[in-house]
Amino acid sequence: MVNRRTLLAALPAALIARPLLAAPVELSWEDLVPPGGAVAPDLSGVIEHDEASSLAAQQPLSSGVRDDWNGETVRIAGFMIPLDYSGTGVTAFMLVPYVGACIHVPPPPANQLILVTTERPYESDGLFEPIVVTGMFGSASVSTQLADVGYALSADKVEPYQG
Repeated sequence: MVNRRTLLAALPAALIARPLLAAPVELSWEDLVPPGGAVAPDLSGVIEHDEASSLAAQQPLSSGVRDDWNGETVRIAGFMIPLDYSGTGVTAFMLVPYVGACIHVPPPPANQLILVTTERPYESDGLFEPIVVTGMFGSASVSTQLADVGYALSADKVEPYQG
């Protein structure tokens, strides 16, 4: 039988452990766009690839970001654009919603880009490998050489996507 003193002593430990046991929030790219904002970029037409017109300069304006999941542990799938390495593993990258974003076509709006950092370098199989990232999420305003980014994620886990 559990007495009141034992229950009260265990309560703080249970409250601390609860967030660690909670399942991450599953996000889709559509979730990151405020109501009424556009999700899919318009990739039709001619895309300039000369030196005078960088792909970053062709980034469409963002319709804003959402802060619904700031501080939450989330899980989201996408494609990696490596930014920083440790040895042969990637430690910082942009997570993008489709293959080629920021490299072969103009970047999507900032609310469709996530800057991911991880302490454990991820050994990537390449740019076309779909991955799933789990970690602490939040809105951010970051500019990189490739694009303006609307979100940041501190990754606890980066793994190949298992459809």
